[in-house]
Amino acid sequence: MLEPAIRPAAAIRGTPKAVGIAWALLIVNTLGSTGAKTVIPLPRSVSQLITMGALGTAFVIALALNTKLRIRPSAYLLLLTLLLVLSVVSSLKLEGGFGALFRCFRFALFLSTLWLLTRWWNGGLDLVRTHIRAYGVVLVTVVIGLALGPGNALPFEYGGRLTGTLWPLTPPQVGQYAAIVIGLTVLLWLGGKLERRDALVVIVPSFAILLLTHTRTAMLGLVAGTVVALMSQWMSSARARKVFTRLVLVGVFCVVALSGLLQTWFLRGQSEENFSSLTGRAKVWDALLDAPRTTLEYLFGVGLTDKSYDGLPIDSSWLAVYHEQGYVGIAIVAAFLLVLVVVAVLRPPSPARACAIFLITYCLSASYTEAGLGDASPYLLHLALAASLLVRVPAEEPEFVKETA
Repeated sequence: MLEPAIRPAAAIRGTPKAVGIAWALLIVNTLGSTGAKTVIPLPRSVSQLITMGALGTAFVIALALNTKLRIRPSAYLLLLTLLLVLSVVSSLKLEGGFGALFRCFRFALFLSTLWLLTRWWNGGLDLVRTHIRAYGVVLVTVVIGLALGPGNALPFEYGGRLTGTLWPLTPPQVGQYAAIVIGLTVLLWLGGKLERRDALVVIVPSFAILLLTHTRTAMLGLVAGTVVALMSQWMSSARARKVFTRLVLVGVFCVVALSGLLQTWFLRGQSEENFSSLTGRAKVWDALLDAPRTTLEYLFGVGLTDKSYDGLPIDSSWLAVYHEQGYVGIAIVAAFLLVLVVVAVLRPPSPARACAIFLITYCLSASYTEAGLGDASPYLLHLALAASLLVRVPAEEPEFVKETA
């Protein structure tokens, strides 16, 4: 018969493997379908079919696991749902063509899958490990592509920066994934959840990949996220204080002794004018802001696009949201970021909280020069992981379990 039973939280917090599979498929969906030239020609239609197939499969898995539609309350996902409604309303004008409605459908399926998976959002680190493993596999494909064809993996059109050639990945994408893997792995090791040898096996090659991408946004996001996460552990962890102190000393040494190399790496062979205009981003931003708009477009945007303006990438989350979802969209994005920051500050120190703070800080720092906070993207998935880590679960949680007489 069914009888109510109280079990310790540790006994019920295990995450089914299928949840990890669904999460990994969401990551596959957000890899995108454009980028560098691949070793084996991969038509964009095929890559789009794979990414959308991954999203559809993730939704089916989540629905099969959660047939009773039990979800946890989430202010983050609630605000994202409001952003989705706004996106649909602004996209109905079809200024961006039927592609805008397709992007809304993808966003809806992405959000629905996350809502279904909230049942297993319990403040545990299982999804963090899944996140690291999934992006680790992506980085392995980048390394394999580099081994198979160095010329393709370090193409001239990208300035000799490392790209993905088994799956089309741009240098900023590869750099982002490497930085996220490094930061989360460091914090798991710091929290005693990972052996030092295992951590080094992940961190060292990932850092080499990050250096080869010459991605300044990812490097600065990694440094900012790690420093803020360590500071959040300052009062509760002597290990965190020690690591933070060492990082400061290493940083000072690098600035003093390796300033020339650092400058060369950051400039990437660019002129000072190109560097000061953020690799041409500022020109696109100025044109976007100077373009005439109606009152409705100021408020609600023009609908979901491919994150470009006049054929050039916008490369800023805030301006992309302004363009697509208007000032109302910016307010919603600011609201869910503020909610995550406030909740993270109020939670007691723990490895899960440190990982969440790293992810939030990284996404905030990257939002200035990378788009992705207004549509299904790796950044929204990183923030969903942060939200799952900040869930407060009671020490004991009632469940109905089968018991035999």
